[in-house]
Amino acid sequence: MEGNKARSLAWMGVLTALLFTGQVVMSFLPNLEIVSLLIILYTIFFGKKVFWMIYGFVFLEGFLYGFGMWWFQYLYIWSILAMVVLLLRNNTSALFWSIISGFFGLSFGALCTLPYLFTGGPAAAFSYWVSGLGFDLTHCIGNMVLCLVLFKPLYALLQKVFPT
Repeated sequence: MEGNKARSLAWMGVLTALLFTGQVVMSFLPNLEIVSLLIILYTIFFGKKVFWMIYGFVFLEGFLYGFGMWWFQYLYIWSILAMVVLLLRNNTSALFWSIISGFFGLSFGALCTLPYLFTGGPAAAFSYWVSGLGFDLTHCIGNMVLCLVLFKPLYALLQKVFPT
């Protein structure tokens, strides 16, 4: 996304809106989401600029759903995914990113425990994590399947819209 800064900013706004819309549209499905896949793709294509999109997305979610403990978790959880992708972004294998996305979904609950560790101690963090393991497994499977099915077509679409 080189060139005109206004155009770049406008595209980042559109992509952030797609991220948010994808989350809202799929919100009725328990832990099945497109956000992980889009963050992976956005990071591959836009590098560190993805953090603007992530924080825009998280703020939009806060405005829609309220600013609870989960909101603080989202500030760092999605950033962790982006940092992992930044380190590995030269890979374009759908299977590779499906495994990464699945592992991220499986570890999502563990990543969410940090605030509970500080506010309630290790027992609170552990019980929070254990109580959500079923959702984490669903998150893992959903992330893997969505990434396997949609990575290549979305990658090709982004490549056409944002050629490097």
